[in-house]
Parts: sequence; C-alpha cells; structure tokens
Amino acid sequence: MRSAFSGVAISKGLALGRARVRAPHIADLEDKPLPPEDIDAEIERLAAALATTRAELAKLREQLQYALAQEQLGEFIDLHALILDDPDLVTSLNDLIRSGPYRAETALRLQRDRLAAIFDAMDDPYMKSRREDMEHAIARVRHVLQRGSSADVVGLAGDVLVTDLIAPAEIAQLSERGVVAAIVTHGSVLSHSAILARGLGLPILVLPREAAVQITDGSPLMVDANHGEAILEPAPDDLRHYRKLEQEQAREKRTLAKLRHAPSRTIDEVDIRLMANAESREDLTRAVRLGADGVGLYRTEFLFLNRRDTPDEEEQFAAYRDLVLAMNRKPVTLRTIDIGSDKIDSAGIALQKEPNPALGLRGLRLALARPALFRTQLRAMLRASAYGPVRVLLPMLTWREEMLKIRALFEGYKTELRAEGHAVAENVELGAMIEVPAAALALPSIIDTVDFVSIGTNDLIQYLLAVDRGNDAVGDLLSPLHPAVLRVLHDILAIGRKHRKSVSICGEMAGQVRYTKLLLALGLTEFSMSPSSLLEARSAIRESQYSHLRRRAGNLLKLRDRAALEKAVARL
Repeated sequence: MRSAFSGVAISKGLALGRARVRAPHIADLEDKPLPPEDIDAEIERLAAALATTRAELAKLREQLQYALAQEQLGEFIDLHALILDDPDLVTSLNDLIRSGPYRAETALRLQRDRLAAIFDAMDDPYMKSRREDMEHAIARVRHVLQRGSSADVVGLAGDVLVTDLIAPAEIAQLSERGVVAAIVTHGSVLSHSAILARGLGLPILVLPREAAVQITDGSPLMVDANHGEAILEPAPDDLRHYRKLEQEQAREKRTLAKLRHAPSRTIDEVDIRLMANAESREDLTRAVRLGADGVGLYRTEFLFLNRRDTPDEEEQFAAYRDLVLAMNRKPVTLRTIDIGSDKIDSAGIALQKEPNPALGLRGLRLALARPALFRTQLRAMLRASAYGPVRVLLPMLTWREEMLKIRALFEGYKTELRAEGHAVAENVELGAMIEVPAAALALPSIIDTVDFVSIGTNDLIQYLLAVDRGNDAVGDLLSPLHPAVLRVLHDILAIGRKHRKSVSICGEMAGQVRYTKLLLALGLTEFSMSPSSLLEARSAIRESQYSHLRRRAGNLLKLRDRAALEKAVARL
C-alpha cells in the first residue's frame, strides 16, 4: 500500500529502487552452548575471523584509493583496523570464550555490551561518539564468522538501503555496488557520512524511526532527497511525477554545465570568488574544469597520513609545486598540517589517546609543538610560491601571540631560503583559519597580524553549539541556522571589510546552495567548496541581487529561533 514519508535530506538527489532493509548493526545472537572440548578450536576460529577482517579492510582501502584521496575515508577504515589490533580486545574475547564457555559470536556481543557501557558512561561527547566505530569494527568480525566476509554493506544495484546509520567507510562501497540511495534514522548535514555521500552523489534522506520501520524489505521505494520525501510502493501518478523530476534534473545539469566558465557575478554586477576545496590532484582537475577561481583550501595532511615516516622538504616542495602549476596562476591556499589524535597517524606526529582530541593538541598547536616538522613544511610552501600565487593558511588559531610567533618564523624562513639560493615570491600571504570561537570573538585584536581570513564553519559551528559533528545522536542540533552562528559570521565578515582583509568560508556551509543567498546577505564575497558544488553555487549567485540581499541582513540577525530563520532563508 502506498505510504508517503517526510524527512530531512542530508545529501540531495533522486532515486527509484527496491528497499533493502538492514537490521541493526549487531543483532542479538543465539547463545548456543559451546562444548568445553571445542574451546581451543573456537579461539582459533575467532583469530582466523580477525585476520580475515583485517585483510578485507586492507583490501577495501586499496580498492577505494581514488575515493580515499578525495573523501577522507582512509582514517575511518584505519580506525576500524586499529580497534581490531588492540591486544586487550583479543585477550578479553579469548577470556570470554574460555570462561563461558561461549561461542565467538556470543563473546563478541558480550564484549560489545561491556565496551558500550564504558563509552556511554564517559562525560566527553567525542569519546562517546567513538562507540559507533567500536560497534562497526566488531560487527565486521561477526559478519566474517557468520558469512565468511566482513562486508557490512547490504544492497546491490538498484537498491535503496534503509538502516539506522551508515559508517563513512561504507559510503563508497554503496556507490560502487550501485546502491541508488539510502534512508537512515540518524544523521546530520555536517556528519562525515553526509559529506562523503554528497561528494559521491549518493542521495541520503533522514526519516523518523517510526516512519522508517514501516518500509518493508523488497518493496519499491521512491526517494526525492531534493524535497525531503520518500514514497513506499509509489502509485502510477507518483512514477509519472518522478520521471518529470528526472527530466527536470537532467535539464538542470545541462544548464549548469554551460556555466563552467561563466563569471560568478550577481545581477547587480558584483563579482563573487568561487574557490575549490581540494586534497588530491583529481580535485584540482575538476576545479579547473569547472572554472574555479583558485583553491581556497588544500588539506596538506594527506601527505602525512598512512605512512610511518614524514615527508621531507623536497617531497613536500614537489607536491606543492605541482599543485600550484596545475592551477595555472590561480591562487592556491595551502593549509598547514591539521592532524590530531583523532586521525590515524602512523608516523607518531600527534599525541596518542588524548581525552578530547577536538580540544587537544591539533592544527596550529601541534605544529608549534613540532618545530622541526613545521619548519620543513613552511619552507616547502615558500619554495612552491616561486611557481605561482600561494597563500598559507594556519588552522586552529586561538591567540594573537601564536600569529605573531609564526609571522616571525615565516619571515625568517623567507630570508633563510633566499640566502640558500632558493626562489621565493615577493608576496606570500599568511592567513588564519577562524574555527575557534575565542579567535572569532577576539578577531579585532588579531586582524592586523594576518593577510586574510578563512572561516572553517564545520568546526566553528560545532564548537559554538557544543555539538560533536561526528555524533549522529545529536545531529539534529547541529545547524548553521542558530542566531549565534549567524551573528559570529556577520561580525567576522564586517571586521574583514573594515580592515580591508579578504574573508572566505571554506566549510561545508559554503557549498550548500540553500545557504548561498544567506551568506551573500551577511556580506560574503569569497566561497570555497567541494568542486562538485561549484556550478550550483555559481547558478545561485548569478540569480541573486547582492545589494538587495545585504539590506536583508539586519532583519535576519534579529530573528530568535531556528524555525523563523529557516523560513526567512527560504524566502531569500
């Protein structure tokens, strides 16, 4: 029977397929007794399952190499591997098998429950959110024991996956298998899974649990993640409407394709800079093809991850130089290393097991604590500046003193390199990434020390709202449409204009077309986003009248709640 459900889209798109309902990640298992004489064999069976799971994770990493370079999947796959390598986990599982005696599946369930209780008792939201990674890792071992494979992905070509949540490492697998969409009961637009899904073009719709449980496995399911709707067993009229939407989407794509090299200019002739976020050569190729005005954020930490050594100056210089050459005289913004203990760091750069990595030794703080590593990176960036316009961006700035210290180092390395016979551009801009609320509030006392500012809305919003963007349990609370967020963004942009310093936004908010006119109203004239969002943003800009939107800013800032802001933004 036809049923229609309303939800929230965290990755847009259209899909028509067969519902594939996935049970919770770890279902209750039958506690079938284990004969005492089979204990040793069961421990060997578990060891073999762990070895198979690790091997499949390594194979997955290799298979998804292209996606890993773009979408930061590597750290999630590696985290699952590290969990399974924990000797305490293996010892505890073996002890449970012996003491029960339990079968391996039951030991996994009992150990999962123990660890879940420990995570739930933690005060730190970040550490609580790591429960999900633990459950995904243990689920993989269970799948090997039961099916001979650790793949936790359900669904084949033409399927719409219906589940509670999706791990980031699963997103590319779903796309590779031809799964056309997903419906989940937990998720937010700023979650890692949502960001990866948007990059791969996989529609995801969040439905209330009471709606999702009504979807039956194998039934036809229509997903319109552009308008936040799903229809179970669509009627003929629904199918005709879907085909019409498909045709409209195809026409829109053809129209957008014509804007590849069109100016990003408003109706009233205000030029807006559209830059690209990048972390691979593939990203740069797409950025050039889609007419990006440059690279507003290049994440350099991908040169450092998944290796046991650190790249030396020559290796980094060659990588940065090639990036600069690829952009053909368009500016490239290189962000200095942003690694914390929440990332998989095989080289031992970051601290291990920090109680709260999101507030720990990461970004600029880590760079200052590793002066030799920081010196190598800055020298390599400065040398690359001889090949085209380079801007250096410092993440996690908090104090004016930090900026002054790095400014002195920066100028010193320029002198040092020139004395050694290396070419360095005359003007290499040094900027700050504003993502710490303290830096945003203290910007008037910092602005004179920087050449430009880039707002990292992903972290700034989660810090302002005290909501972990990786924790889907609080995903509904994570929204840019909070009066405090808009006030902070407005004030940062106003300070930049007053001091004639360029200000860009490089977080996910910049690439979501629903917020384009809102950001223009607040005074933003430089966006940086995933290359996949460039054409939609350019289209929205070309349909906007900047002066009219700017006059609306005052009224937007007076609104007091999310519902009112959502209505106002929809009317812009």
